[in-house]
Amino acid sequence: MSSRFVRPVVVQVGRHDRERVIFDVNDAATILLRSFHDQTKKRKLAMDACLQVLRGEAHPLVARRAFVVAALEAKILRSD
Repeated sequence: MSSRFVRPVVVQVGRHDRERVIFDVNDAATILLRSFHDQTKKRKLAMDACLQVLRGEAHPLVARRAFVVAALEAKILRSD
């Protein structure tokens, strides 16, 4: 099963950072691990969803939705 998102997600982690286009679960997991400063419930749910996709237990859409929710909470979402 592919871990690619049907539609990419655009985030901007730092105020001066360039926008990043997130194409798949691996990109999303990297952002969740390295760029989220707060250990929130939404971040944890997004990480769990990414892991489920990588293990073949869930569809990438599940991880994408969870990532978008976490990115909204962290105020880094630019386009969904």
